[in-house]
Amino acid sequence: MNPWAQTRAEREDAVRRLDARLREDPFSADLALDRARLLADLDRPDDARDVYLRILARTPDHLRALNDFGTFLTQRGFRAAARTVYERALGIDARSALAHANLATVLFADTDYEAARRHYEAALAIDPQLPEAHQGLSYTLTRLGREDEALHHRRLGFAGRALTTAPYRGSGPPVDVLLLVCAGGGTLYTDTFLDDRIFRTTTLVADLYSGTPLLPPVDVVFNAISDADRAAPALQAMEQLLAVVSVPVINAPERVLATAREPNATRLARLEGVVAPRIVSVPLTVLRAEGAALAARHGFAFPLLVRAPGFHTGQHFALVERAGDLSAAIAGFPGADVLLIDYIDVRDGAGHVRKYRMMAIDGTLHPMHVAVAQQWKVHYFSADMAGDAANRAEDERFLADAPAVLGAPAVAALERVRDAIGLEYVGIDFALDGAGRVVVFEANATMIVLPPGPDAIWDYRRAPVGRVIDAVRAMLLGRQ
Repeated sequence: MNPWAQTRAEREDAVRRLDARLREDPFSADLALDRARLLADLDRPDDARDVYLRILARTPDHLRALNDFGTFLTQRGFRAAARTVYERALGIDARSALAHANLATVLFADTDYEAARRHYEAALAIDPQLPEAHQGLSYTLTRLGREDEALHHRRLGFAGRALTTAPYRGSGPPVDVLLLVCAGGGTLYTDTFLDDRIFRTTTLVADLYSGTPLLPPVDVVFNAISDADRAAPALQAMEQLLAVVSVPVINAPERVLATAREPNATRLARLEGVVAPRIVSVPLTVLRAEGAALAARHGFAFPLLVRAPGFHTGQHFALVERAGDLSAAIAGFPGADVLLIDYIDVRDGAGHVRKYRMMAIDGTLHPMHVAVAQQWKVHYFSADMAGDAANRAEDERFLADAPAVLGAPAVAALERVRDAIGLEYVGIDFALDGAGRVVVFEANATMIVLPPGPDAIWDYRRAPVGRVIDAVRAMLLGRQ
């Protein structure tokens, strides 16, 4: 019995056959788990959840049930619950390589990279061939700035897997998508958009692909390699590969390459109504040796920002208030270069910083969020949102009527940013200064779109986020 049948009709038939076998053997956990997977595939998550819970109520130490249920929870965004389930699995069998790797994946998603590294390494100590653990460890080591080690695991994890096609689970003809990714990082998370009931996705790992330009027939190419600072070689390789491909391409590699932070800031600063903090890349070794003198030669004054290119979510990114603090700020930075960035104070009179995000999908602007915080480094997940109803109300107003919140001049400036970037999928992170101008922190294709968490406080976000997801899918469908 194959629980991962290829078509909806096959899956429905498989459920019927499993039901018949379960009538003969009602206590078979393996048959019930196969059924739960199929129910989840058939968009019956409540039924699947009930099956998992019944199995675990009867046999709470069933290792496969715990791992499968954890995967089910992870796929639906319940990472805290999944973490608890995987930890339970390891409490039963600390030698479960799969449980270690699964827990590591959740820890990675929660940006606990050191803990993720430990569990991926534990998985590989048990099963040295586990590809998922090698792949996950490669991503984790990259985030930790240990690129040489990451490359070793990347090669092991993706050996023979540089071009793979995922199962298609829809009932009608699929839309075939070629998804370009980079194992070395800098890849947009696209699972939210590429519903396998609509799209049949062939993934090409650009930095590990050594095949010929002869690719499988597809309807559209989605270039998810999004970070020009981290993945420039992969983007350049894909630019050459796609030169012989005649199908539509979303986010052409050459346009993504143009969104590296330093040149992007230069071109956006020329736009009317836009303030783009100046960015200059300098060698890390030289900055460590010369410190503030090097910054001064490039025209920077303190406070200033320092950032390691190719990293996100605030990693290796610091505000340096005084010249004497510079050495400590960059002490743990990885890589060869550092970005020096003008610090622009966008706090309001109460000390609040508002970082807005607007997505531009196929030319249409969609509000994504406003994060409100009292520190300079603002991300939605770390801002004062979950615990502050007033901030959520502000977010809700922005999502309901962004032009009214921002004003017509700011919207016009954002349209100019969108047009200058020229990508079909792009996000713009920005604030407004006292004159109402758009202060662009970054504008590129790296910004992910995830459904809100299950808590009712996020209900107001569901429809606006859903519209962005629908717009991406409509864009892909419109290109076939």
